[in-house]
Amino acid sequence: VAMELWGYRAMGGSCLRPFSCELGPLSRPDGSAAFLQGDTSVLAALYGPAEAKGNRELPERAALEVLLRPKTGLPGVGERSREQLLRRTCEAVVLGRLHPRCAVSVVLQVVADGGSLLSCCLNAACMGLLDAGLPLASLFCGVTCALHPDGSLILDPTTRQEQEARAVLTFAIDSAEKKVLMASTKGACSMEEMQQCIAAAQSAADTIFQFYRDSIRRRYSKS
Repeated sequence: VAMELWGYRAMGGSCLRPFSCELGPLSRPDGSAAFLQGDTSVLAALYGPAEAKGNRELPERAALEVLLRPKTGLPGVGERSREQLLRRTCEAVVLGRLHPRCAVSVVLQVVADGGSLLSCCLNAACMGLLDAGLPLASLFCGVTCALHPDGSLILDPTTRQEQEARAVLTFAIDSAEKKVLMASTKGACSMEEMQQCIAAAQSAADTIFQFYRDSIRRRYSKS
């Protein structure tokens, strides 16, 4: 069931682009989600917990891997870097100790990249984990901020806005305490500007988490 588009208007006229989600679009994985924000779209597929093969097995917790596939071609350095950030974020919330000696795979396919790709990947991954029913300590979401040369802050920037910005920052925010689970920065900014971006991301996270809850409620509603 596809969800309706949502939008978020924040301080200073900045806003998140409309976003939507479809839970369970794939039948073979243990969980899946298609997440769309603006012109950026990512499809997530979750496999596991399943038997870990070879040297991947960990005696005390589940081994978690994240694979990011670009829209075209083979994964490159950029995809490998994002995979590490995504994996660390997922490991921070997945209760892997409940599934020792097992493996969990998160496969993310980029369908379209219209900007803020890493945050869209984070949102797709979280919704995929929810659809798979994996035990989580909390939810998480991704928010990207762009700082323009004039000092203005734009949430959820498009590709063009990212190219024009002097700094682009992406944060993974948890739903329990609004902690920053992961931060990725490109460009230069002051400590004060980073704090402003974190505050804006934490504020935007409220609406994304509400969207998560409404999506799950509609997915499992008897009506």
